[in-house]
Amino acid sequence: MPKLKVDDIEVEVPQGATVLQACEAAGKEIPRFCYHERLSIAGNCRMCLVEVKPGPPKPQASCALPAADGQEVRTDSAMVKHAREGVMEFLLINHPLDCPICDQGGECDLQDQSVAYGRGASRYDEVKRAVTEKYMGPIVKTIMTRCIQCTRCVRFAEEVAGVEEIGALGRGEGMQITSYLERAVTSELSGNVVDLCPVGALTSKPYAYEARPWELRKTPSIDVMDAIGTNIRVDSRGRQVLRVLPRVNDDVNEEWATDKTRHAIDGLVKRRLDRPYVRRDGRLQPASWDEALSTVADRLRSAGDKVAAIAGDMVDCETMYAARELLAGQGSTLLEGRQTGLDYDVTSLGAVAFNTTLNGLEDADAILLVGTNLRWEAPLANTRIRKAIKKGAKVFAIGPQVDLTYSVEWLGDDLSLLGKLPEAATSVFDAAERPVVIVGPGALGAGALGAALKLSADMRAVRDGWNGFNVVHTAAARMGGLMLGYSQPGGIRDVVAASPSLVFLLGADEVPAGTFDNSFVVYVGHHGDKGAHGADVILPAAAYTEKSGTWVNIEGRVQRGERAVFPPGDAREDWAIFRALSAVVGRPLPFDTLEGLRVAMGAAVPMLAQEGLVRFDWAPPTLPSDVSGGVRYPIADFYLTNSIARASDTMQRCSAELLHGEQFLEAAE
Repeated sequence: MPKLKVDDIEVEVPQGATVLQACEAAGKEIPRFCYHERLSIAGNCRMCLVEVKPGPPKPQASCALPAADGQEVRTDSAMVKHAREGVMEFLLINHPLDCPICDQGGECDLQDQSVAYGRGASRYDEVKRAVTEKYMGPIVKTIMTRCIQCTRCVRFAEEVAGVEEIGALGRGEGMQITSYLERAVTSELSGNVVDLCPVGALTSKPYAYEARPWELRKTPSIDVMDAIGTNIRVDSRGRQVLRVLPRVNDDVNEEWATDKTRHAIDGLVKRRLDRPYVRRDGRLQPASWDEALSTVADRLRSAGDKVAAIAGDMVDCETMYAARELLAGQGSTLLEGRQTGLDYDVTSLGAVAFNTTLNGLEDADAILLVGTNLRWEAPLANTRIRKAIKKGAKVFAIGPQVDLTYSVEWLGDDLSLLGKLPEAATSVFDAAERPVVIVGPGALGAGALGAALKLSADMRAVRDGWNGFNVVHTAAARMGGLMLGYSQPGGIRDVVAASPSLVFLLGADEVPAGTFDNSFVVYVGHHGDKGAHGADVILPAAAYTEKSGTWVNIEGRVQRGERAVFPPGDAREDWAIFRALSAVVGRPLPFDTLEGLRVAMGAAVPMLAQEGLVRFDWAPPTLPSDVSGGVRYPIADFYLTNSIARASDTMQRCSAELLHGEQFLEAAE
């Protein structure tokens, strides 16, 4: 490990580290525009100049210079100061004075570094160049005159998103960054280039001119658009969420977020349920809380143990626990969370979890995808596979061919291949030290869990220090629901077969129409979507940004989000609704606060008592391994998978333009 001095401070850095990383290890701040920790090195902005001895008597770019034994680095010499001032002066030559109207204002690297490292005055008197705006789709707004050609967006699109649709045209002063043929970027991760852009050249189109960063209240939370559990920051003003940004968590989402995570939030203020409704004479009519709760309580008393609860895809663990305890008071255990009809075995949670972990997936050397379109079902797990491929991993897949953004050897669409893989794949997995099997919901729906478990045992995917068996879920509530017992052996069919008199839909909007036509349906949710349309009583609840809640991601990582804003109108937090209902019934639940509920939930399910990764015991069940037939991926439209996304104008446009080829005309600015 090289040892060097940075401003007379001796540091030791790993082999292969750069001088910039050595400077940061010594606690020195190095300005940069093109360099980013998760992207390849470009070395083209020259802002990170330092003085290095031994070496030529001139400043050198620290991001591209390997650290070596015996180097003496100066970050504060007169030469370095003068060089950085010169670089900043050149960067500002053509940059427009847009700060008062730029959405990047207040959180702009160029602003910050020009103040910290610039001259304080300009000597440039010539006419500034102008660059025409480029069209990058419904997510990214471009003002390309501001661009300093750092190429972060280009490298992100190629290296992380895997969609090579952003590049550079021209040379020198005439160089321009643009999308391919100036069309919309078709990546589900395109919004990340806005965070990466160190100037205001790429900004968020849905957020344009909405707010300044210092006006916003920033609240840490957890995303519920998929089961990855992306760590997010909810920025709100007053009672409205204005934007969602990712938080850094190397174990989960690194620092990325999908476009759906970021931009479905305009759906939080549309189609909302803000008052209770009771169906009278075949029509839903507004009602008071007292009236709605009394109606449900009367039905609950007469239903006895013929009561069921179906958990939706975005519901938090607190809500599911409160509903479970209410049903337990009725003597019912009819709980189910797999609302679309899946019925795989859940006697061992380890057999239906992502055991390798998202971070550990990068170390895999052979990967088999079974019935999963990972790019849509778990986009941030897909980026981890791209990193594994860069380290030499080979990827095979069983299922209909789709573009996963990397090279895949498709073995076929028949699940009988799990019984005997082709020789080419077998030889790779036999030689693999860290093999991985990833089973998607398409395979689970076709009954392939047993065959996948047998195959993983045959290839020794589970061995000392390594568990390569993984299951992908698409619902943020799935793992938490399974831990709380929201599973019947036969799935939702068992619930229907029990003929419940009363059914609670906990934000469950994907239940097939007509499933509970013979039951009294109470919908506890936040959007007037499919679930609410067929309900007999609607109890308006809070969305994920409007309550503090616990969610468990596909790894089994328990995470908690905080409330950013209050629910609209008369809507209430879901767990509080069940607490109030239990009091009306006459059997009040033994908690009055969220903290009390969490204590009770932790006592009942110790794995939910505190945040962090839960390691499930590896005790896979013995299941039938004979399976055949094709696979159908459950997600037909990435942008419209839940009630919030379906209410979002931005997601509707993304779906229409990026997936269905519709064209939208925009006025010139």
